[in-house]
Amino acid sequence: MPTPSTPFAKSSLPALPKVIYLDAFGTLFGVRGSVGEIYSSLARKVGVSTNAQAVNRAFYQSFAAAERMAFPGVEPSAIPALEYRWWMALVSETFERVGALEKFADFDQFYGNLYDYFETPAPWQVYPDTLPSLARWQSMGIELGIISNFDSRLHRVLNVLGLSAYFQTVTLSTEVGAAKPDAKIFQIALAKHNCAANQAWHIGDSEAEDYAGAKTLGMRAILIARN
Repeated sequence: MPTPSTPFAKSSLPALPKVIYLDAFGTLFGVRGSVGEIYSSLARKVGVSTNAQAVNRAFYQSFAAAERMAFPGVEPSAIPALEYRWWMALVSETFERVGALEKFADFDQFYGNLYDYFETPAPWQVYPDTLPSLARWQSMGIELGIISNFDSRLHRVLNVLGLSAYFQTVTLSTEVGAAKPDAKIFQIALAKHNCAANQAWHIGDSEAEDYAGAKTLGMRAILIARN
């Protein structure tokens, strides 16, 4: 990951930001293998055979077509159920695209187990530079926050991956009712640290959601390529 030193210190912004915000999935950690491999492996355990590469393509097609996960005006207590249904629609569409949805004897039970599986450390890998970067920034006195379009399971995922202790704040699209690149989610995250946009960096792997969203607001936007 980039470090608050050269070449960034040559920027017209202060050499050290007050806060560094990071995206979560695809920036701090990713899946082991592929989503398609995980979905196919779990499906195989209930007797449904699928092609992992086809499932992976279907997942990303379905994900790209889905509305961003944000629920404006919703009571906090209702959010977990809405997240669950959002992902259920996505997963069912993924298997429907590969002609496997009707093969499940009990898709609801399969989906519930799959949903819970992604709260465990098993499907995730923390990128090799994540912990050293977080530790370095923390030692420099820089505040750290997360801005993510992930769902509220992220709190538990960060904990089981040993990442939660590095972050003062976690700002999620489902909890604030706005998803990146909407300015609202960045503004709420900045307010949590009493930080002006030009005092903050945001690092993420999506050019449209992370880089463009942060840059439009006046933050130092850094695009990271993981693949």
